[in-house]
Amino acid sequence: MNLSTTLGGERYVFHDLKEVLAKANEEKSGDRLAGIAAETVQERIAAKTVVSELLVSDIRNNPLIPIESDEVSLIIENDINEKVYSGIQNWSIAELREYILSNEVGDRELKRLSRGLTSEVIAAVTKLMSNLDLVHAANKIEILSTCNITIGQKGTLSSRLQPNHPTDNIDGIITSLKEGLSYGIGDAVIGVNPVDDSVESVKRVLNATKDFIDEWEIPTQNCVLAHVTTQMKAIEQGAPADMIFQSIAGTEKAHRSFGISAELIAEAKDLSLKMGTGTGPQTLYFETGQGSELSAEAHYGVDQVTMEARNYGFARHYDPYIVNTVVGFIGPEYLYNSKQVIRAGLEDHFMGKLHGLPMGVDICYTNHIKADQNDIEDLSILLSAAGVNFIIAAPMGDDVMLNYQSMSYHDVATVLRTMGKTPAPEYLKWLEKMGIYENGMLSKRAGDLTLFNR
Repeated sequence: MNLSTTLGGERYVFHDLKEVLAKANEEKSGDRLAGIAAETVQERIAAKTVVSELLVSDIRNNPLIPIESDEVSLIIENDINEKVYSGIQNWSIAELREYILSNEVGDRELKRLSRGLTSEVIAAVTKLMSNLDLVHAANKIEILSTCNITIGQKGTLSSRLQPNHPTDNIDGIITSLKEGLSYGIGDAVIGVNPVDDSVESVKRVLNATKDFIDEWEIPTQNCVLAHVTTQMKAIEQGAPADMIFQSIAGTEKAHRSFGISAELIAEAKDLSLKMGTGTGPQTLYFETGQGSELSAEAHYGVDQVTMEARNYGFARHYDPYIVNTVVGFIGPEYLYNSKQVIRAGLEDHFMGKLHGLPMGVDICYTNHIKADQNDIEDLSILLSAAGVNFIIAAPMGDDVMLNYQSMSYHDVATVLRTMGKTPAPEYLKWLEKMGIYENGMLSKRAGDLTLFNR
């Protein structure tokens, strides 16, 4: 590999693939914290130039984390379609970018291409793309997934209804749930983050949400976002869970810090198909976010965009129903301001879609980051234009349990109306039956909780 270039009369030499990929990143505070970011704009441009000239085979043949020591690397490597790879291995990363963005290349071609790309190659091409490139390329790809209903169709935008409560009070959760439903939210999943991670608490919330779904014949899925092992025990004890959730990362070491492994995720998938209440075939929910490997001291000097791509390489092995990145949640140490959050959201979404994943985004920020509600509303429009499968909504955009700001029920409804999109077809029919939607848009009864009075 040639890891050097001359720009403006100055020679730039990078020591290895890990360094040049890191320095080709757009500015990220996490990379700077790790001591691997480009020192100047000129060095960043030089690194991008070098990356653009690398071959697909250069990146695959020089693993950043060896497969002998990391099960995530092994999964990514073993899942590559060798026939597809053989046809593109001598492409430069610049040629790969041009192919992805070409007018002649659409959904079918990109899905085939995906099968021959390692996660590191997808990360590399992402570093050469502008924000508009990321929107345009991701919008070409339609990823359908099915649990109890199918989401991801072109022209739709689904949502996760997140009725969290600071004490897991069931009445509070159900009231918030009713409000979200009354604004047309919740076709991707009704997902609750529990305060109490005990099996009994998880069972209680699963039973309450499932009972409500069944009573009102809502075409959706429920999930409680406890640790995977807690959910598995709850399901084994008869709790009605349509999906099993787990946060994932890009290295085996980071997974160990989460208390998970590839084997455990495989067991969870098997259990959800055998004992879960989701119809399937997809019954897993994964969550990611740039910077988690750095915070776990398990990044091995690899930049956070490349690490995030490895999340998606791991995720696609298990064929999940939904995946979302929680962009902006982890804090300013990793994404410092709104510019970095917006860039990361577009990067994550594109990389997930190019991996063939049903990709969503929690468009959010914490109060100690340099961002505000206007910034995440901007990102919501960009992601909608990019064809994001789903976004997350909390009441009034303020999650009182997790203490962060997200999109509100009203915000998601406004994005749908503004962008001319609807919820998933099966869910839209239910909304129309309930009188929440009329003629493809919210009716005057939107926000009326008495809709759920018997």
